[in-house]
Amino acid sequence: MKGDRVEIVVDAGDTTRTYEVIATRAGRRVETAVRRGVVEVSEVTRNGAVVRTARFMATRVLALVEQPVPREDEQAV
Repeated sequence: MKGDRVEIVVDAGDTTRTYEVIATRAGRRVETAVRRGVVEVSEVTRNGAVVRTARFMATRVLALVEQPVPREDEQAV
């Protein structure tokens, strides 16, 4: 859903870097996958077409934070 985002914190040697992948349009979502030592974060359309992908070595990823947009149909508990 538009506004969903994933923050990726990566070890860059002497410092850390933070990257964000955000669902930029209505109907898009952000998906994460870990395959063969690589973390992939992709923005995907409704029909499953990948718009863009960020790839990081899994050994360098310090944190992967998924931040969904609160849905209107969800009740606060």
